[in-house]
Amino acid sequence: MDVVRAPKSKRTRNAAIGAGVLLLTVVTVALARLGPASPTVDGSTLFTDSVRRGDMVREVRGPGTLVPEHIRWITAQASARVERLVAVSGQSVTPDGVLLEMSNPDLQIQTMQADQQVRQAQIDLLNLKTNLQSQRLTQEGTVANMKTQNVTAQQEMQAAEQLEKQRLMAAFEVNTKKAQASEITTRLRIEQERLALMNAAIDSQIATQSAQVLQLKAIAANQRNRLQSLTVRAPEAGVLQDLTLQLGQWVPEGTTLAKVVQPGKLKAVLRIPESQAKDVQVGQVASIDTRNGLVQGHVSRKDPSAQAGTVTIDVALDGALPAGAVPDLSVDGTIQIERLKNVLFTGRPTSGTGTGMVALFRITEGGKAAERVQVVLGRSSVNTVEIIKGLQLGDRVILSDMSNWDSSNRVRLK
Repeated sequence: MDVVRAPKSKRTRNAAIGAGVLLLTVVTVALARLGPASPTVDGSTLFTDSVRRGDMVREVRGPGTLVPEHIRWITAQASARVERLVAVSGQSVTPDGVLLEMSNPDLQIQTMQADQQVRQAQIDLLNLKTNLQSQRLTQEGTVANMKTQNVTAQQEMQAAEQLEKQRLMAAFEVNTKKAQASEITTRLRIEQERLALMNAAIDSQIATQSAQVLQLKAIAANQRNRLQSLTVRAPEAGVLQDLTLQLGQWVPEGTTLAKVVQPGKLKAVLRIPESQAKDVQVGQVASIDTRNGLVQGHVSRKDPSAQAGTVTIDVALDGALPAGAVPDLSVDGTIQIERLKNVLFTGRPTSGTGTGMVALFRITEGGKAAERVQVVLGRSSVNTVEIIKGLQLGDRVILSDMSNWDSSNRVRLK
């Protein structure tokens, strides 16, 4: 039999619908306030480090090469053609040992002409001395003759004066004798002055011609040296390098023929970035990695100017060279700038410039997340940097490049 049921109240149904709408609105608002979800980063690909306190060594590093401390370049003193190669690159040479032989017929002719000019100048000097000596002797004879005439004229004048007093000679004859004596005295003085001038001229002419001979001798000696230089010899003992000439090759004057180096006396020439080289000073301790061992040294020279963004630093090696250390070997050098006592520091981040403010991700939640913090960096080294503000002792930070997550202040680590 049918049971009569009472109809459901519309009020109860409307209340249930209203409660559902309110719950949906609350959930929507809550989700909107949560914002976008934090991106996830693979923690195994990140390089991290912890903040430590202690002594931090500031260092700068740069690539370089080993070069000999003493290099003797050999250049061509005259243009010539290569006729014979006696030594080869890499060979040990002794002082005055023959390296190669060259020839230049024109230089041989020039040398002979220079020698001939010297001989001609010497003959001219000899003839000049003979002629001048003859002229001087002639003039000395003239002076002697005038002295005799002067004595005779003076005596005749005195005799005439005595006869005049005794009224035995006319006055005009006495005056004539006086005039003749005065003339001869004047001629004697002139001839003596001429002899003095001749002596002075003789000395100057001989000195001029002698200087000419010496000059021509120097020119001839230089020509002979240039001719002898065609037989190229080692200036000192060492190892011959860069001798790349070929038989028959024409070598212009001034061309570098080869060089002699001392293989056991090497130094490291480093190229330090100019932003780091400002703190490098002469005398600072350095370490050179030859890839076959480390060699200790010290900074011996710093280039005052920068080239291509780097500054050249010379490092004198104090320790013994490892096996395989040869000139032009590529090396890496590390220079110790200073040691900072009791500072807060960590590994140098990829995005850190060394000083100033930088944003780093600090690891939180036991390694499950990282949040962005503003950190003030101080003095930096090759692998470490001083922490001025923003991190505490024991904090772990991400040193890898996190520029892909610049829009996020928090990331999740997996």
